[in-house]
Amino acid sequence: MTVSPTLRRHFPDGIFSSDCPSRVVLDHVTSKWGTLVILALAEGDPLRWSELRRRAEGVSEKMLAQTLRMLEADGLVHRDARPVVPPHVEYSLTSRGAELAERMVPLMDWIADHAPAIVGDAEAAATR
Repeated sequence: MTVSPTLRRHFPDGIFSSDCPSRVVLDHVTSKWGTLVILALAEGDPLRWSELRRRAEGVSEKMLAQTLRMLEADGLVHRDARPVVPPHVEYSLTSRGAELAERMVPLMDWIADHAPAIVGDAEAAATR
């Protein structure tokens, strides 16, 4: 197997090892909700829980909480909880999260451009 020169630095033998830490991170940042949370926060301003839930339409409270905890533990999302009543919590990207988002935005742009055709092709193939 041949991998790109960029990836060859990390995978010199061309093997994507099953115990590589990159798989854990890849799983977190490419999960449906992980990706959408990172992209929502990529706009720069900190967001409150309700705004994140609105932007990632369809996410349950449980999944949003799990996703935010996971991304915070990974050092990609910062949680700012202010000790006031009622509680005020905002989420933002860390510098590592912002660096990741810079790379994810072009991917999401490509996906949004091509998704209608890809989904249409898949539906057409399923009816053959």
